[in-house]
Amino acid sequence: MKNEKDSKKINGYIILLLVLILIAAGIYFALNNFPVWLIITSFVIAFFLLPGFTIVNPNESMVMVLFGDYKGTLKDNGFWWVNPFMSKKKISLRARNFNSEPIKVNDKIGNPIMIGAVVVWRVRNTFKAAFEVDDYEHFVRIQTEAAIRKLAGIYPYDNLEDEDAKLTLREGGEEVNKQLENEVSERLKIAGIEILEGRINYLAYATEIASAMLKRQQAVAIIAARTKIVEGAVTMVEMALEELSSKQIVHLDEERKAQMVSNLMVVLTSDKDVSPVVNTGSLY
Repeated sequence: MKNEKDSKKINGYIILLLVLILIAAGIYFALNNFPVWLIITSFVIAFFLLPGFTIVNPNESMVMVLFGDYKGTLKDNGFWWVNPFMSKKKISLRARNFNSEPIKVNDKIGNPIMIGAVVVWRVRNTFKAAFEVDDYEHFVRIQTEAAIRKLAGIYPYDNLEDEDAKLTLREGGEEVNKQLENEVSERLKIAGIEILEGRINYLAYATEIASAMLKRQQAVAIIAARTKIVEGAVTMVEMALEELSSKQIVHLDEERKAQMVSNLMVVLTSDKDVSPVVNTGSLY
C-alpha cells in the first residue's frame, strides 16, 4: 500500500516566462521568414507547456497521476508547473461538517429512538482519500450513520427501564460523544479522514412511543416529588411534636397526637390549598 508523498513541481512563473518567450520567438520567426519548422516548433513547445500550469489555493491539494501511476500530492500553495501529461484531482483539506439526518434505531433495550449527530472532519491522507475508497465524501456519510447505529445499540436512551445503567444516551454527555468520535475515526481511517469532533445533536423517542414515554417520565417525576414532600412532612410533624412536648405548651394523649399528625400530614402533603377549621370549643 502506498502512502502520500510530495509531488515534484516547478515554479509556474518561470515556465510562464519561457512560454511567453517561445510565443514571441515564433512570431519573430514568422515575421522574418525563418524556416517553417522552427516557427512550428516554437508554438508547439509553448502550447505543450500550457496544460502543466496549476494553482493550489490555501488548504487545498492536487493529487497527481501519470498514466495510472501515483506521482505524489501537491500541497504547497501557489502557482506551479508540473508534467502536462499528469492528471490532476483536487482534494480540499478544509474542515467540513456532516450533519446527519435523524435516523430511527433501537437502543440497548430495544426502544425505537430517533438519533442524529454532527461530525467535523477533514482529509488527512490524500492518497487514501483518492484511491482507497470510491467516493470519500459518500463514504463519510455512510460510515457515520453506521457508527451512530452501533452507538445507539450500546447504551439505553435513559435509565427508566434499565436502572443499573451507569451511562445513557440522554445523560452520557461528553463520554458518549467521545465514544462516537472514536467509532467514526476507526471506520474512516481507511479513507485517510481525520475526525475533529463528533457529537449527538438530536435525540428523542420515536413517534410511536414518544407519548407513552412522556407520560411515564411525568409519572416518575411526580412520584419522586411526592416522595420528597412526604419526607419533608414527616420531619416537620416530628419537629412540631417535639417542640410542643419540650416547651410543655399543651399535653396530648396518644389519640390526640394521632389526630394532630393526621391533620398536619393532610395539610403538608396536599396538592391543593386546605381550608382551616377553627375550633372555638374545648380541645376535649
